Amino acid sequence: MLENFRIRVFRTVAHHLNFSRAAEELLLTQPAVTQQVKALEDELGVPLFDRSGGRITLTAGGKVLLPLADQVKEISDQAFAAVAEASGEQAGDLAVGASQTIAQYLLPNFIAGFMKAHPRIRIVARSGNTDAMLDALVAHQIQVALIEGPDQRKDLNIEPFFQDHMVLVVPTSHEWADQEVDIEALKQQPLLMREFGSGSRRVVEKAIVAAGLRKKDLRIQMELDSTEGLLSAVEVGLGVTFVSRWAVRNQLSLGTLKIARVRGLKLSRQFSIAYPAGPAPTGNVRAFHRFLLSTSLELAPRPTGKQAFVRTAR
Repeated sequence: MLENFRIRVFRTVAHHLNFSRAAEELLLTQPAVTQQVKALEDELGVPLFDRSGGRITLTAGGKVLLPLADQVKEISDQAFAAVAEASGEQAGDLAVGASQTIAQYLLPNFIAGFMKAHPRIRIVARSGNTDAMLDALVAHQIQVALIEGPDQRKDLNIEPFFQDHMVLVVPTSHEWADQEVDIEALKQQPLLMREFGSGSRRVVEKAIVAAGLRKKDLRIQMELDSTEGLLSAVEVGLGVTFVSRWAVRNQLSLGTLKIARVRGLKLSRQFSIAYPAGPAPTGNVRAFHRFLLSTSLELAPRPTGKQAFVRTAR
């Protein structure tokens, strides 16, 4: 890495605002991190962090330095990737963010295939809901984001790369299991939903409104910030939920959950790749972008309970 080590340590602490977490990420001891920050502060002649009040905040000098440190990291990565590309091979780091459904059920396959084709690129991945990943992309904390649901932002390029279908999941003993119901029936059922900011939630709400219901007609029993949490809640009978077909394939295979079909409800959506607006992506981002657009469908895990998916997608 071409980035100055003290700047790298400062940048890591500044993003976490926690010396212990920064030490874990950097594979250093906490005293070593503190020593590097102190050396940089001495070199610049100003404090970069305020450690009073029981928490860590950036000083005025630290706030000025952080965006510049992020730029140094970005230029360092670009330089490393450009030199490697000129020699005929991609190399360096690639920071990828993914919304939760993609991160849990699809990203491992995508990364495994990409690293097989580009073994010298090191992937650093993180996850969160769609809004969190787009914010991280704008803040230069990641270089590319894989997101769910519709999103229009002028400061980002967002391209669809993979089609997904969401399905209504119910307990195995539920009266709707393997049945088709009217959209109006949703008013009577306790519904479990992802949190606000989730791409999955936006897709479900948009589809329900398009089918003729109002959002306020729904009986939202509980909001959870993970798909696995939703599925576990359905298994114990707390309600019904909508999830990606990829999320529920194992439960369908084991028979612990069932699918219900809602007449007139269209829950097809596109997973998208997002990167900063402006020129076409270069270096490792370009390599990942091209790889994903050309091979994502081949790399997706094989669905189980195929017939359930086909019936639901009609």
